Amino acid sequence: MATKIKCHYEVLGVERNADLDELKKTYRKLALKYHPDKNPDNVEEATAQFRLVQQAYEVLSDPQERAWYDKHREAILRGGLGGGDKYDDESLDLFQYFNSTCYSGFGDDDKGFYAVYRKVFETLAEEDYVYMPDRKKDEEFPKFGDPESDYDEVVGPFYAFWSSFCTNKSYVWEEKYDTREAPDRRCRRAMESENKKLRDAARRERNEEIRNLVAYVKKRDKRVQAYKKKLEERHAEIEAKTKQKREEELRERKKQLENYKEAGWSAMSGLEKDLQQLEAHLDEHFGEVNDGPLDENDELCENGEEELYLDDLYCVACNKSFKSDKAFSNHEKSRKHKEMVAIIAQEMQDEDQDREADEGGGEPSADVGEGNSISSSEEDTEGQKQK
Repeated sequence: MATKIKCHYEVLGVERNADLDELKKTYRKLALKYHPDKNPDNVEEATAQFRLVQQAYEVLSDPQERAWYDKHREAILRGGLGGGDKYDDESLDLFQYFNSTCYSGFGDDDKGFYAVYRKVFETLAEEDYVYMPDRKKDEEFPKFGDPESDYDEVVGPFYAFWSSFCTNKSYVWEEKYDTREAPDRRCRRAMESENKKLRDAARRERNEEIRNLVAYVKKRDKRVQAYKKKLEERHAEIEAKTKQKREEELRERKKQLENYKEAGWSAMSGLEKDLQQLEAHLDEHFGEVNDGPLDENDELCENGEEELYLDDLYCVACNKSFKSDKAFSNHEKSRKHKEMVAIIAQEMQDEDQDREADEGGGEPSADVGEGNSISSSEEDTEGQKQK
């Protein structure tokens, strides 16, 4: 005798328009009431009732599952029986498997979760194989597996395939009209169009039933839950390692930036000092010929000696000759040339002053000749002695 399926709303004792808050409040009260630990004298019955309460809350608290349940509530409560022409194709009734009463525990025994649903999907596959006469071995549908099945090899491929399942059944038994009875071509086409709509509607409904069953089973599959937890732990671990690596790279970059600033300052300081020493060395040996860019003619000959310079490009102040107007012009603008001109001008001015003094007072020059120079102070002293 088949187990009578109870309505989820009746199990929780709420109206069909109850909101989520009311469902939570009622579920907590009933879960506390029927929990096996609270009923030590009647553990078996309390456990069964507790599972019904838990199952009802899981379905009605999920908006998608609740919408599906409300739409097919009557069929689910009837267990798919007595549906009339709807089940003339003798397909497996799936509505009875949208309830936790169809399995007992998550073991692999005859009534266990994995044994029950493995049989369900094997039956669904066999029903479709009838309409695949040219089916090859590699076209067989993925298996449901057992509690120990590997996720990547069995569980993952199974849910990927069945979540988008499309049946191969023709559903010709859903046709309403016999096209052989059509009086003319126009009526036949209208009959064919209507029959196609009915076949497509039945196929879509069956696909929807199977896909929703897959979603229902997947949500409760312990293998999926374990894999999801594993992914979350792996993701958290990767995030922690990434964060740690990012912090280490940030510290390293900060350290490199500090070292780069220090090294760069030292390098520029040393370079400036070397340039000053080189400039002083060149000025000492060759003089400051050009403050601006070198002219293409300002080069040494292949034998290492300077080329002959033109006589009209000779600097009297610096005692240097140049071979081009540009080099001579740059030299005249140089600081050293201007200093030398200023020195010579000062010397010439001093000489003019001394000459004017000699011509006006008859005083001998301070620099007459070696051994014959007598300062004015000495002459005054000798004159006083003669007197």
